[in-house]
Amino acid sequence: MRKKWKRVLSLAMAGALSLLMVAGCGQNGEQSEPSGEPSSSDVSPTPMAVDDTIVRVAALKGPTGLGMLKLMANSDASQTSGGTSSYQQKYRFQLVGQPDEIVSKLSTKELDIAAVPTNLAASLYNKTNGEIKILAVNTLGVLYVVQKGESVTSIQDLKGKTIIASGKGTTAQYVLEYVLEKNGIDPENDVTIDYKTEHSEAAAALAAADHAVAVLPQPFVTSVSMKDSSISIALDLNKEWENVSGNKLVMGAIVARTEFLEEHKGLVDEFLSEYQVSTEYANTNPDRTADLSETYDLMPAAIAEKAIPHCNIVYIDGEEMKTDIHAFLQVLYDFEPKSIGGTVPDENFYYQK
Repeated sequence: MRKKWKRVLSLAMAGALSLLMVAGCGQNGEQSEPSGEPSSSDVSPTPMAVDDTIVRVAALKGPTGLGMLKLMANSDASQTSGGTSSYQQKYRFQLVGQPDEIVSKLSTKELDIAAVPTNLAASLYNKTNGEIKILAVNTLGVLYVVQKGESVTSIQDLKGKTIIASGKGTTAQYVLEYVLEKNGIDPENDVTIDYKTEHSEAAAALAAADHAVAVLPQPFVTSVSMKDSSISIALDLNKEWENVSGNKLVMGAIVARTEFLEEHKGLVDEFLSEYQVSTEYANTNPDRTADLSETYDLMPAAIAEKAIPHCNIVYIDGEEMKTDIHAFLQVLYDFEPKSIGGTVPDENFYYQK
C-alpha cells in the first residue's frame, strides 16, 4: 500500500511542478507579484494514513500450514531487515498443534486470521453468531486409500475388505462413507471399517499386516510408504469425491474474525494476495518449502518434500469457494449436523472481496 500511495503522491507532485513551471514562464516573461497567499509549492500534500496494525495469524502443524511457509519466511526476513522489503505488512505467525488452541485464541481476540478445517470454520460461524468469516479454501482433501499389495485399483475393489482407518466421528469418516455409499457400497455391510484412535496407530496397523488396506491422511501416507516400499497409494479420495459429487473436497480454509475484517479490510485483502503467492510457491518449489517446513518445525524436510505434491495445497476464493464449501458442508450436515455447528451457514459466512 505504501508503494501505491508513494506513486500517487509522486504523480501529484509532478503535476503540481509542471503547472508551476508553466505559471512561472508567464506571458512576455513577466513575473507575477506575490499575493501573500501560500502557493501550491508551499503546501505539502498530506499522505493517506497507513494501517500498520500487526496481523496475528495461526495455522495447524500439518498440511494446512504448508501453504503459509513462504509468506512466513518473507515476513520474518522483512522484519529482520527493518521492514524495507516488498512485504510491507507486519505479521505475527503461530503454528499450533491442535484446533482447540486456535478456537480459544480467536474467541479471546488473540488471533485475527487462521487456517482451520472447513467444518470447524462453519461451526465457529454458527456458534458465534457470525463472528467468523471464511476467506478462502487453502487445502483440498489429504485422504488416500493406501494398500500393502496391489489388490485395489478402484472403489469397487474395496467390497468385502477390512479398511483400517482413523477419525471415527470426524470429517474423515463422513468423507469415506459418502464415497462408498455413492458408489453403491454399504459401509455397514459391504466392508469392515476398523477404526483406530490415532492416525499413527492406523499407519502402524497397515505396516504390520499383510495385504492390508487403509485410509490415511498426509503426511502419514508418505511417512509409512517411505519406511515400507510395498505400501503405495491405491486411490485418491479427492478424485473419488469429485467423481460422485461434482465438487471439490474442500477440507481446509482460511478464516478471519469478522470484527477485524470490517476494521482492516485492506490488510486482510493484502494478506490474501500474499498468501496466494505463498501457496503457489509451495507447489512449484516443494524442495525449498520442505526446508522451510523443517525450519518452522512443521514436519521433517524429507517427509515434506515427498508429501507436498499430495497435500493438495490450493487457493480458492469467491464464488468457486462458496459453491464447493456449501456442497461439502451439506454432506457433513446430512451425516451429522453437530459436525458443522448445527446448520449449513448462510450467505454471510462467505467473504467476497
